[in-house]
Amino acid sequence: MIVVTGATGNLGSQIVDRLLDRLPPAAVGVSVRDVDRAANLADRGVRVRAGDFTDPATLKHAFEGADKVLIVSAAIRGPGALVANRAAIAAAHAAGAKRILYTSHQAASRDSLFAAQPTHAATEEHLAGLGVPFTALRNGFYASTLSFSIGTALETGQLVAPADGPVSWTAHADLAEAAAIALTEEGLLDGITPALTAAEALDLEAVAGILTDITGRAVTRVVVGDEDWKATAVAQGMPAAAADFTLGLYRAARRGEFAVTDPTLSTLIGRRPTSARSVLEAIVATR
Repeated sequence: MIVVTGATGNLGSQIVDRLLDRLPPAAVGVSVRDVDRAANLADRGVRVRAGDFTDPATLKHAFEGADKVLIVSAAIRGPGALVANRAAIAAAHAAGAKRILYTSHQAASRDSLFAAQPTHAATEEHLAGLGVPFTALRNGFYASTLSFSIGTALETGQLVAPADGPVSWTAHADLAEAAAIALTEEGLLDGITPALTAAEALDLEAVAGILTDITGRAVTRVVVGDEDWKATAVAQGMPAAAADFTLGLYRAARRGEFAVTDPTLSTLIGRRPTSARSVLEAIVATR
C-alpha cells in the first residue's frame, strides 16, 4: 500500500487523484488530520485514517501496512516544522516502509534567506541518514502563490512588492503527476531529485507584463523597500511574523535562489510543464 499524508491539501489531494489513475483504490491510503474532509476519498475506496505530525502516536495506525509513504511537508512555520517532519519520517520508518518520499523544495539549503528552505534541507539530511531508500522531491516554487504575489494589481494597475528575482513558477498539477510517477515507477527518482521546475523563470516585472497582455489593461511593476512593504502589510492586517516570513521569500528571490530551471519535470511527465502565463490566465479568470 502507498500512503499519502496531507491528502486534503492542494498538493496532496492532486497526488491522490493521480495515483487513482494508476492504481486500484485499495492500494492507496491517506493520513489526514480531519477524516471528515476526506470522506470523498473513502467513498472512492481509499483507506482513510487520522494522522497528525504533531501527535506522532496517531501515525502508527495511519501508516500501518505501508510499503511506501509520501510525506507532504508540514505546513508549520518555525522550528516545529522540522520536528513534525522528523516525526512523520520516524513513523514511516517504524511502519516498515520500503521507500519514504518527502516533498522538499528546489531551493532547499541550510543558508537560504527564505525560512522554509533550511527546514527542507535539514529534513532531507535526516531522511538520507536513515539508511532506507528515499526520494526527496525538490519541487519548484508553487505557481499558485502568484495569486498572492500579484495582490491587488488587477484592480489598481500596480504590482507593488519588494525587489525580487526570477522564480520558476511551477504548477501543483505537474508536481502531483511527478509524485505519482515517483510512487509507482521504480528506479526513476532515487535520493534527492534535481529541481522539478517549469521551463522558465520569471520575475514580477515579467509577470506584470503578462498581466498587461492578458487583460489588455496596463499593469506596472512598482518596487518598494522591504520595511515600507512590511509596514503596509502589517497595517492591512498581516501578522508581523508572517510579513517577515514573506520578506524572506523576496530576499531569497533576488539572491537567485528560485531562478533554477531543469528539464527533469518535463521528462517525467512527458510534456512541457504548465507555464506561468497559463496559471495567471486561470487566476485572472476567477477575479
